[in-house]
Amino acid sequence: MNSYGSRFRVTTYGESHGPAVGAVIDGCPAGVSLDMEAIDEALARRRHGAPRQEKDEVEWLSGLKDGITLGSPIAFLLRNKDVRPEDYARLEHMFRPGHADYTYYMKYGLRDHCGGGRASARETAVRVVAGAIAMQLMPEVDIRSTVESGGMPTENDTVGGVVSCCVRGVAAGVGEPLFGKLNASLAAAMMSIPSAIGFEMGAGFEAARMKGSEYIDLWNSQFLEGDGNRETATPLTITNHCGGIQGGISNGMPIEFRVAFHPVVTIPQPVECLHEDGHLETLQIDGRHDRYHIERAAVVVEAMTALCLINYLL
Repeated sequence: MNSYGSRFRVTTYGESHGPAVGAVIDGCPAGVSLDMEAIDEALARRRHGAPRQEKDEVEWLSGLKDGITLGSPIAFLLRNKDVRPEDYARLEHMFRPGHADYTYYMKYGLRDHCGGGRASARETAVRVVAGAIAMQLMPEVDIRSTVESGGMPTENDTVGGVVSCCVRGVAAGVGEPLFGKLNASLAAAMMSIPSAIGFEMGAGFEAARMKGSEYIDLWNSQFLEGDGNRETATPLTITNHCGGIQGGISNGMPIEFRVAFHPVVTIPQPVECLHEDGHLETLQIDGRHDRYHIERAAVVVEAMTALCLINYLL
């Protein structure tokens, strides 16, 4: 499944150490003048601190005329220039622990062993471009992520962390009941990001330890006494334990959720790898890999949030 979305549909392509990664976006309205600087800034945020230094210069192939969307499919690519497939030569027949090497092989019978191929976080650069376009289609919506927690990597190990995201400006009534729930779609979008391991809305797992009287979001009498305009500073409810979504539909409060990311599973120390013939072999994994990736993951969280929301708002 290499496509995401229905109304605003993004199909990505490319492998980690292949010639390029890119995407085709179908469903983008015509007549939108894209802010290219905003797209470049989002890519720069994702790229910041990465051991692999790609310039990420977007090449637009179709769907634009003088930076204005035509309504036809938007195709673009990011050429992979800082590639080192030779770093992975020893892994052609080896499965690294914790990676998708083994599962891809069991599904397809073959795999691209260089940098994880399609399973690499390199693919997320494409999502950041598409997400930056989606954000420009809904200027009333403000999506901000913060790194809520994350450890400090040691010389020979890696760490994970948690990204918190808050979305303001989504009116009440966005979403679908039952199997089209907005919170379910957000969860699916977040869990599609490499190394995402957990998702929670509002009070999240802490809600399981609350009493009902503690959890329910009581109406704010000041809001009810006012004009009821969602643009006012007075919130609808006193608390926001539900995270801004009830019954799968937004209630006008900020949409708040958190995404947990496990540590980078390529660690700078010898590990036992599984050979295709079944024997174990200890290897020191070469290549350039993040020790701490949460700040870069936060940019991808924002992009996937935008791609999720735009499919409801269009």
